[in-house]
Amino acid sequence: MVPEHRWPVVLLPGGILPAGPAYEALLAELGDDVDARAKDLEMYARGTVPPSGYSLETEVEGIRGVADDAGFDTFHLVGYSAGGASSLAFASIHPERLRSLALMEPAWAGRTGQTPEEAAVFDRFRAIPELTPDEIMPAFIRTQLAAGVAPPPPPPGPPPPWMPSRLAGIGGFMAAFDAFEPDFEVLRGFDRPVYLALGGRGNPDLYARMAKRLAGVFSDFTLDVFEDRHHFDPPHRVEPARLAATLREFWTRAENSYESGGGRTA
Repeated sequence: MVPEHRWPVVLLPGGILPAGPAYEALLAELGDDVDARAKDLEMYARGTVPPSGYSLETEVEGIRGVADDAGFDTFHLVGYSAGGASSLAFASIHPERLRSLALMEPAWAGRTGQTPEEAAVFDRFRAIPELTPDEIMPAFIRTQLAAGVAPPPPPPGPPPPWMPSRLAGIGGFMAAFDAFEPDFEVLRGFDRPVYLALGGRGNPDLYARMAKRLAGVFSDFTLDVFEDRHHFDPPHRVEPARLAATLREFWTRAENSYESGGGRTA
């Protein structure tokens, strides 16, 4: 039986795994509680990667379009990695559309307030597209792990057919990140709940420092640390039951706040 009220949710994946397999386990846990749209990134929506004129605003328009097509006047937005950067950009451009914002190690949160340590990690990222194809993914993974954390083994079998486009996408994402600075005045005024999931085994100069910056920006900010996780075994794939329970509580609080403030339900 489908519940009378279902949370309207848009979910964006990272820059590697497509949205379907990325969110399959989490959506199975959430079941009929959500009216969900797991949306692939616009980076890969056309014949070339990156597409001509690509920017984070391209992803913002893609989010707006899928929400409009679903009939979501307002909705809960979930984004991981590059999808998290896109979600943060959306919140800074269309804050009125969101009931809540859930981020899982967003790949970019602007330069405002960056520490030298975080900036140095992004310098390493900028050098990765210049490597050979065989070197790109190992360097991309190592840059995001804490010292002493072994990279995950490659999946068995041949690479999926979409992998070459993902290697090409890394440079496209870095150029888009460098060209986009979120409107932090808008984000400081964003009064909806914000959740950020952080892995405890990631590079401490990257997502942990980014989370600390964002905690000082948003007025209603929750940090949830998954001590045994890193960027490549994220909670939506590895601990979907825990994340689903957390999101249910988070969305319930956001809905109660939204409705008490005179908001409309979808």
